[in-house]
Amino acid sequence: MSSAKNKKSLSPYADALFGALERRDAIPPIDDGTLSIDDAYAISLDLLNRRRGRGERVVGKKIGVTSKAVQSMLGVNQPDFGFLTDRMWVKGETIDITAAGLIQPRAEAEIAFILRDSLRGPRITAEQVIAATGSIAPCFEIVDSRIADWKIGIIDTIADNASCGVFLLGVERADASAHDLPALRVTVTKNGEPLSEGLGSAVQGSPAEAVAWLANTLGSYGVTLDAGDVILSGSLVPLEPAAAGDVFEMELHGIGCCTARFV
Repeated sequence: MSSAKNKKSLSPYADALFGALERRDAIPPIDDGTLSIDDAYAISLDLLNRRRGRGERVVGKKIGVTSKAVQSMLGVNQPDFGFLTDRMWVKGETIDITAAGLIQPRAEAEIAFILRDSLRGPRITAEQVIAATGSIAPCFEIVDSRIADWKIGIIDTIADNASCGVFLLGVERADASAHDLPALRVTVTKNGEPLSEGLGSAVQGSPAEAVAWLANTLGSYGVTLDAGDVILSGSLVPLEPAAAGDVFEMELHGIGCCTARFV
């Protein structure tokens, strides 16, 4: 990975973000006008190595800001990617905001791909993604930002591991090849009230296209999508702030449901 700055000069940015992660507080935007996209990904990988240093294990990857709705909300105009670790994977339905290290969480409904085979870009197609997928599942990603008030640009969110917080998977699994992925519909409620709905086509025309983009983009950095990885393909709906006491429920119609309870 090339960078306009050397590794030493990027360390203070990673120090600031990792410190915010560990303290559960937010910091001002790190983008000072001197950082490139490659710099931001180098910072993100530095953060990942620090998380590995405290015992975390990579279990997947995520695509961020894929839909126009989310791009408009966050003021960015291109997707990004981040890494998922075992500590980010919430088993069950309950998210303890403090224990999970969340600062300003927002919930988004997604389709998760669980890979049977590895994928390495470039030139991966959506058809190859579907062939390599063992199953898909309804998913809530709880995004979070270490940048105060979510005042992020593309550099800030990339460096901050694509604003990843934690994620949950519903129990149901489905064969990706048996469904029209762009036509899959999700409906979301918050505290029992209708909140939002969206289609698979909201993420780059199809969630499989989004995963292909991820495989090809990661391939340019020498990173693969590995067999067994959980891949979060991007939100189908606008992000919604979450607080203790909130209950979010999503139904991925024809496949299954996922629930996130915040305490």
